[in-house]
Amino acid sequence: MGCAPSIHISDNRTLNHSDGEDEDVDVPGPAPRSRQRWSTAPALVEPQPRDSGATKVLVADVQFGPMRFHQDQLQVLLVFTKEDNQCNGFYRACEKAGFKCTITKEVQTVLTCFQDKLHDIIIIDHRNPRQMDAEALCRSIRSSKFSENTVIVGVVRRVEKEEVSLMPFLTAGFTRRYIENPNVMACYNELLQLAFGEVRSQLKLRAGNSVFTALEKSQEAIEITSEDHIIQYANPAFETTMGYQSGELIGKELAQVPINEKKGDLLDAINSCVTIDKEWQGVYHTQKKNGDSIQQNVKIIPVIGQGGKIRHYVSIIRVCNGNNKVETTTECVQTDSQPDNQAGKHKDRRKHSMDTKAVSSKASDVSNQRRHSSLARIHSMMIEAPITKVINIINAAQENSPMPVTEALNRVLDILRTTELYSPQFNAEDDPHATDLVGGLMSDGLRRFSGNEYVLATKNIQPPSNSMPTPTSLHDIPPRIAQAIENEEQWDFDIFELESATQKRPLIYLGLKTFARFGMCEFLQCSEATLRSWFQIIEANYHSSNPYHNSTHAADVLHATAYFLSRNKIKQTLDRIDEVAALIAAAIHDVDHPGRTNSFLCNAGNQLAVLYNDTAVLESHHAALAFQLTLENDKCNIFKHMERNDYRTLRQSIIDMVLATEMTKHFEHVNKFINSINKPLAAQGNEEIGRSLEDMKAMLKTPESRALIKRMMIKCADVSNPCRPLEHCIEWAARISEEYFSQTDEEKQLDLPVVMPVFDRNTCSIPKSQISFIDYFITDMFDAWDAFVDLPNLMQHLDDNFKYWKGLDEQKLRSLRPPPE
Repeated sequence: MGCAPSIHISDNRTLNHSDGEDEDVDVPGPAPRSRQRWSTAPALVEPQPRDSGATKVLVADVQFGPMRFHQDQLQVLLVFTKEDNQCNGFYRACEKAGFKCTITKEVQTVLTCFQDKLHDIIIIDHRNPRQMDAEALCRSIRSSKFSENTVIVGVVRRVEKEEVSLMPFLTAGFTRRYIENPNVMACYNELLQLAFGEVRSQLKLRAGNSVFTALEKSQEAIEITSEDHIIQYANPAFETTMGYQSGELIGKELAQVPINEKKGDLLDAINSCVTIDKEWQGVYHTQKKNGDSIQQNVKIIPVIGQGGKIRHYVSIIRVCNGNNKVETTTECVQTDSQPDNQAGKHKDRRKHSMDTKAVSSKASDVSNQRRHSSLARIHSMMIEAPITKVINIINAAQENSPMPVTEALNRVLDILRTTELYSPQFNAEDDPHATDLVGGLMSDGLRRFSGNEYVLATKNIQPPSNSMPTPTSLHDIPPRIAQAIENEEQWDFDIFELESATQKRPLIYLGLKTFARFGMCEFLQCSEATLRSWFQIIEANYHSSNPYHNSTHAADVLHATAYFLSRNKIKQTLDRIDEVAALIAAAIHDVDHPGRTNSFLCNAGNQLAVLYNDTAVLESHHAALAFQLTLENDKCNIFKHMERNDYRTLRQSIIDMVLATEMTKHFEHVNKFINSINKPLAAQGNEEIGRSLEDMKAMLKTPESRALIKRMMIKCADVSNPCRPLEHCIEWAARISEEYFSQTDEEKQLDLPVVMPVFDRNTCSIPKSQISFIDYFITDMFDAWDAFVDLPNLMQHLDDNFKYWKGLDEQKLRSLRPPPE
């Protein structure tokens, strides 16, 4: 390891580092002084010591590891509102023991007196709460940074009734209580117990601060771990070496794992040394926080603690520089209870050295050791999934936990080992509508191939020849359409009026105006004619025959996405390329939708289900077809002039957003958004767990956070119908219900499994289905989105619409509207 800088610790208590035997030291009482009167300040009294043959306490020097230091004359502060027998008893006991004693009568002067003299022991009268609030006074003293090592005793009355808990007493900051007894010898014995017990322990803790100061300033990287290898201390040199921030490692297990081929053998070599109270010294590789590999010269020293067992490990680390070619060998070094500061002496204490091959050959003879070596390799894997780390932490926590905690953690582990961590489990008896919705929207169906294959009716549709003429520009559109898209920036925009005015072609008109508002052509470096052709081919591939999943729905989602992008929080967070990706994703997210769910396609053995392996079938098809239609014809290729890297980034973002609309990952996306975005923002005002404003801004700007925000945005836009004005909400409910009714009809006709039985047009309650949809999918998601974006008007619509559906259900109505008056 080389010679470390020498460190000398001293203070005004005459601290020594000696190998000699402990000696008894006569701690003198206060020196005789001229006769004093009571202090002119009535609150503070420092009586003159009486010449009454005081029995001076002989106190040995305090030993703290290899350190020895002399204990000064103890100072005692008595806090009594009046001088009674108990006060006098403690004063005379202090005199007998040779302790310096100060008496104060007024609460207001206690803190000032303590900060002036820093007493070792404070005794507070706790018997008269009306005259003095002893617990408040104790808390006041404890709030001072100087009171950390002070012993505070509360004098309480002797009562005959049943004992009560001392927890409030201890919580206030008292060290212990003293049941009133004015007998001088009783007070004297109490002081002796304090002097040889709590006071001496506190004195050692004060000395410990000196040791930690030396560690903090040491140039050696030093780490102290518990017997369970949890980091309890790491000095700044260690944190700098490993690339961590101050305090970031405390309480964590740092995986210092070698990356050479013999990592399992090396772990065995280390364990074989430290478990028999020997140092291990050698060279191995480890990873810094940023993933960089470094070679280290390491010495691991076991520390024996309570019960004669190893309670801590001290690791002293020095990074090997590039010029030192050191072989990876291991050495066991016998440790002494008194470590030597001179590095050269370590060589004299070495018993033997071993290499990793010797350890490996010995371990191969014993099956238990071989199993331990295998486990060591598993636990030392450099590539470890986060869920594996979580399970390992829970397993470690179970070892010393009581039985109820262990059983609860077992249930946690059972849940974590399942694959569907984010999908809720429903009881069909509780809410059949919710169960059908979740089952139909969040599963890929039952594989049942009956020979009846369902094939998409249309693909790559070209614009019909008799359709309304495509606008050549935004200035060349019919007046009715211009009026219909006039207020497209408002949330209450009427998409159905635009659908009627455009003869079911709202996407191209709303799209051109929205894209122009966001400067899409400038970013994509494409002409308005190219963009117009692109919208034309995309809209042509939406099925106008679908009641719900048609180009009107696409236009509605595009409108909602543009509205969200115009909110301040989103504008401050997302980049320009994120806006472009979001608008394109919204326009294409359901292109060529057949009006049937993924479960239906999987059950029918549809060609798309086969192509995409029954996984995110429609969402994968929407994204793939949109890019296929765009790239196969230069006239509508809006990406033609983009730089390659920009295009790849934009493409990945679009695909990610379209795939996020798949409902099987609904709860996963929502929960990740809440845990990664909402909760850190909510904790921002909490100084203990919150982040600074600058840290939060930086966190929101990371690619991971922006991806979560974009997914959440298109998900909310995709199912925003319950947050629209009531009449719009009712119309969307009618359309989606009809599409589900049609699917149920076809499933029965083709003898396929009915994935949503409640959507039978003869028995379905539309209000119940809307209530369930809002309860299980909408409320939590929009609460989280509103908390981030601030959307009071949407949340008001959601409340109003829920009350509307609830009212119909309470009237036992199954229809969209109540009967006429």
